[in-house]
Amino acid sequence: MGRIVHKEFDPVLDHQGFTTGDILWALGIWSVILTLSPVIIFYMLMVA
Repeated sequence: MGRIVHKEFDPVLDHQGFTTGDILWALGIWSVILTLSPVIIFYMLMVA
């Protein structure tokens, strides 16, 4: 009785929302996809 229970660190509960790294990573992936998609479409139209 009266003991203090030490709560272990839970990274799932601590991580709420997006970090700056998450946003930069997503922007980088989308920029690559949007940059390469016209090239891929043009290549498919020329080859097919």
